Amino acid sequence: MTLVTTDALVLHAFDYRETSRIVRLITRELGIVSAIARGARRPRNKFGAALDLFASGQVQLSTAEGRDLHALNGFEATCSRPELATSLDRFAAAAVFAELLLRFAPEQEDPGLLDVVTDALDALCSAPPGAAGPVALGGAWCLIAELGFAPALEACASCHAVLDPAAAVTFHHRAGGALCAACARHAPGARTLPPEARGTLRGWLGRHPAPALDEPTLRAHQRLLREFLEEHLTDGGRPLRALVAWERHEVDA
Repeated sequence: MTLVTTDALVLHAFDYRETSRIVRLITRELGIVSAIARGARRPRNKFGAALDLFASGQVQLSTAEGRDLHALNGFEATCSRPELATSLDRFAAAAVFAELLLRFAPEQEDPGLLDVVTDALDALCSAPPGAAGPVALGGAWCLIAELGFAPALEACASCHAVLDPAAAVTFHHRAGGALCAACARHAPGARTLPPEARGTLRGWLGRHPAPALDEPTLRAHQRLLREFLEEHLTDGGRPLRALVAWERHEVDA
C-alpha cells in the first residue's frame, strides 16, 4: 500500500452498505480515482461534510497497484461551494463539468484538468442566478480544450489555411472546427458560424470573462457544444445525460 496526499475535488458520491460512501475524485497526482470512505455515514465520523459534491480539499489515499478502488483515509476540505446548490442552473451546469471529467478524463496525472474545473466551478459560484449559462459554456469549452479537443478557429481544420478573424466561417464538427471556403464545399452538414459567435467561442477558449447572451444565442451555443461533444467525445454512443438535462433546463427556464 502507498499513502498519497494530493489536492482533489469530489465529482460524484454514493452510499455503500450501511456506513460507508464511495466517491469519485479528480486529483492532481492521480487523475480520476474511486475511493471508499469507510464509516462516512456514521453520525460521528472523521469526514464530516467534507465529502459534499463539488467540494475541494486535500485527500489522503491508500493506493495499491492494480486496484480500482482506493481507501480514503482523510479529506481536509478547503472549499465546499454551497452556492452551487442555491439555483438549478448553477447545479445543472456543474453536473455537466462532472460528467465530462468522469467520462473522458484520464486515470493519470493531469494537473491542468483539476485547475480548469476548479476555476470553472468558482466562476459558477459567483455567477448571478439565471446568468450561469455563458459561464458554464466557457467552463465546458475550457475543459474540452484541456482534454485535447479544442476546435480549430484561427486556421482551417482541414488544410490549415489561415482564416480571416473577422469573417463568418463554416463550422464542421467532424472536421474539428472552422473550414476555409474551399474545404467547406466538401463538408456536407456543416453550419455557418457568424463572426460574433466565433469571437465568443474564441474568448471562452482564451478563458476571458463570459459575455452576456440573449436566450436564442445561448441556445445556439448549447447546441454547438452538444453536437461537437457528440461527434468527438461520446463513448459507445452513450448520451451525455447531464448535458442534455442542462440544455433542456435552460430551454424550459
